[in-house]
Amino acid sequence: MLKTVRAKLYALVGLTGVAALAALAALAWTMDRQLVELVDARLPAAVVGLERELEDDLHDVETAVRGLAESVRLKRALARGDRDEALAALHVFEDEHPNLDILVFDPQGALFVQLGCAAPPEHTRRLAGMPRLGTADGASARGVSPNGCETFGDEAPPAVLVVRRMTSGAIVVVCLPLDDALVEHVAEKIGVELAAIDPNDATLRARTDAFPERLLARAGPEMQLHDDEARSWAIRRVELDPLLGPSDVSVVVALDVTEVHAIVRRNLALASAFVLLVALIALYAGGRIARTMSGAIRRVGDAMRKLEDAEYVHVTGVATGDELEDLASGFNTMVDGLRERDNLRATFGKYMTASVMEHLLSGKVQLGGETQTATVLFADIRSFTTLSEAMDAQALVSLLNEYFTEMVSIIIQEGGVVDKYIGDAIMAVFGPPVPAPDDAVRAVRAAVRMRGALAELNKRLAARGTPILCIGIGVHTGEVVAGNIGSEARMEYTVIGDAVNVASRLETATKELGADIVLSGETHALVEATCVTRFLDEISVKGRTAPVRVYAVDELHDA
Repeated sequence: MLKTVRAKLYALVGLTGVAALAALAALAWTMDRQLVELVDARLPAAVVGLERELEDDLHDVETAVRGLAESVRLKRALARGDRDEALAALHVFEDEHPNLDILVFDPQGALFVQLGCAAPPEHTRRLAGMPRLGTADGASARGVSPNGCETFGDEAPPAVLVVRRMTSGAIVVVCLPLDDALVEHVAEKIGVELAAIDPNDATLRARTDAFPERLLARAGPEMQLHDDEARSWAIRRVELDPLLGPSDVSVVVALDVTEVHAIVRRNLALASAFVLLVALIALYAGGRIARTMSGAIRRVGDAMRKLEDAEYVHVTGVATGDELEDLASGFNTMVDGLRERDNLRATFGKYMTASVMEHLLSGKVQLGGETQTATVLFADIRSFTTLSEAMDAQALVSLLNEYFTEMVSIIIQEGGVVDKYIGDAIMAVFGPPVPAPDDAVRAVRAAVRMRGALAELNKRLAARGTPILCIGIGVHTGEVVAGNIGSEARMEYTVIGDAVNVASRLETATKELGADIVLSGETHALVEATCVTRFLDEISVKGRTAPVRVYAVDELHDA
């Protein structure tokens, strides 16, 4: 038990460390959430800035395409089929928008003239057809070409297309390439790093110089924090569909949060150090308290184990100033009481049997009794008067003590109670104060063993030249009144009743019957399966009208 208590104490102390670790985990989570909240406040603003910049650029493109669609010079060139004149009209807009690619298709959808593109005619026809559906005269439509206006290979960056149909049916297409230059320009204005990717396979199409390319594969629609070498980044993928219409291009926004992350980490380190310091102090103090408590409990446990072995020792060295000290003091008081009780028990044991002593020590000392079925055994030394006349008193007492030691030991071993000594006679009772189903069997077995023990005692007496002893034993089973008899000042636990008288008369009749152990018919009925008996006679017993059948016991079946 001590190990269990000690383990529990140290486990309780260890919970401080667990709580500290849990606090650190909670603190780290809180700091991480703080970082996320700080970044969440900045990243949406960056996304809004990106959309605004793209919207501004698209506004410029739409202004250009509207101006081209309304250009008198371009209309006249288309009407005449004069490509040189049309190209000259496009150059006017190139000065104002040098980063735009311009294509003009005739009403039949054939490429009429282009500026800034090097795509062959078969590719540009596909460009014209992409946004053509649903484009009404005088209205603009937006779209995205994965490979811009240059080609449908993988070499060119994607481009935003703004398409406008002229009143003549000709189509003007203006392309705003989403190349490194545009991405760098927008990123510089909003203070982030940008990359244009294919949303299907995350293929990089354009990016700023400082963009953390290795984090592209981790970009998702929700903001995420990642470390790339010595920098910390908040990244998020932004779809351009709401702005550009159906698109095969996504933009990844990367916000450098290294400084913010460093501040959060520094705060976390300081808080962690404080929590660990407090935890270490608590563990040290708790460990000392646990050692003191476990030491006190160990000393009490040691004293308790010695008490189980009837070693009455005090608990020493417990000065905890709390309930443990009270426990040790109370334990010492209990030990003193037990020592006194055992001294009293040992003194009582010299005068009465253990069962009667336990009955008395239990507090059942009121006058009165109860009717019980008991087996009563009387054993008497034959011709004791003659023997006592031939021996001096000291030798006689010594002989009786030796005899009683042998006989009483057997009676107690078989669970009997020595009720009293009547001179050289022993009265024993089997049953009270705690009856058992085999009381009669144990009484007869005790009688047979007493006979055998007497034979061994006589051998020792004969060797010493001391006269040998002969005994007669009578055993009867019947109802008795068992209890405390006497007065409030002086009482005795004993049994009285007809069964006691019959057992005494049977013991007296052993001389006339020529048997050393005789049983009544009532006892014989209870033990005949356990011993070898023989019927002797029916005798009259004083105080009884009906005769008593008497049996002699030769031996036990298991002897």
